[in-house]
Amino acid sequence: MATNGSDRPATDFPRGVGAPATRALAAAGYTRLDQLAGVPAAELAALHGVGPKALRVLGEALAERGRSLG
Repeated sequence: MATNGSDRPATDFPRGVGAPATRALAAAGYTRLDQLAGVPAAELAALHGVGPKALRVLGEALAERGRSLG
């Protein structure tokens, strides 16, 4: 898995998404914000490391693009 020089996989997720959530999302196959559009928030929350803050930040970033979590 490509990294950006830290323990975070290379993604285009917003900065407010912590490293544990970024790793969990990447391990589940999500590396681009647009891939999360339509994915149920409960499905993402079930991933170890993805908490309420990460979901809020991701939801806000998707909303800026006119998209949303499922």
